[in-house]
Amino acid sequence: MPVEERTARLTILVDPRKKAVFERLCAEDDVTTSQVLRRLMREFIESKTGQPWRPDEPLKGLAATKRRA
Repeated sequence: MPVEERTARLTILVDPRKKAVFERLCAEDDVTTSQVLRRLMREFIESKTGQPWRPDEPLKGLAATKRRA
């Protein structure tokens, strides 16, 4: 899978107990929380669009996101 070159920050609010369990489980698997969340996002995108995620190609049938200047 191609490595994504650009990054953007995503801030979420989550229950502190859920966060603690999530972080502990990630540590047990020797992965970062960011790695797991990126994988979950890819899987969600692929399940909703029916297309494989390729960071260097736009998804067909989806409107392009507007970039702020």
